[in-house]
Amino acid sequence: MEILKCEGVKKVYGSGENQVTALNGIDLSVSRGEFVAIVGASGSGKSTLLHILGSVERPTEGKVMIDGTDLSRLNQTEAAIFRRRKVGLIYQFYNLIPTLTVRKNILMPLTLDRKKPNQEYFEKVVNSLGIAEKLDALPNQLSGGQQQRAAIARSLICRPALLLADEPTGNLDQKNSREIIDMLKLSNRNLDQTILLITHDEKVALEAERIITVEDGRIISDQRRR
Repeated sequence: MEILKCEGVKKVYGSGENQVTALNGIDLSVSRGEFVAIVGASGSGKSTLLHILGSVERPTEGKVMIDGTDLSRLNQTEAAIFRRRKVGLIYQFYNLIPTLTVRKNILMPLTLDRKKPNQEYFEKVVNSLGIAEKLDALPNQLSGGQQQRAAIARSLICRPALLLADEPTGNLDQKNSREIIDMLKLSNRNLDQTILLITHDEKVALEAERIITVEDGRIISDQRRR
């Protein structure tokens, strides 16, 4: 089942002599449960694509459908709600709220929606990510790897249609990077989570089942590895 579809997505910044085309006709389809890596050099457009898929930015042209919703039809408030409920976002920097415990950080998307967590699912997520014993700690009491695990748990708590990870290992050492990738693969396998991973690290990309290469705002390669 198709969970994501992009048709002719274009993104232009500026105008006249200062105009820059970040994306230039992106066509992309991703099925539910896929683990996809998007690679490309700095400035290739991969992060712009992720921001558009996360409804953080709007395309200049083209159409993006996620789980049957046309993102172009959403106003700013609707886009924020959709992002919170349907799209999990993981960044290189963890973006945890420093004054809240790990538990409250993880549950924040549900708190904003005034929803109670499914306790069984919550426990499954935190146990799978190995942070069950850190729930009452503050973020600054955690290692970088543990903070990223908490950020992943927060992104999974609403059971999003799509999980977008932007260089999630870029701020970690080799050991923690390996663990975070293993965590993402585990969520892909055990929770049937669809994942799009932005990375410049070839070793990280090779962990995905499909690798898409972006260059100058275009997809130049789309390879399925298994």
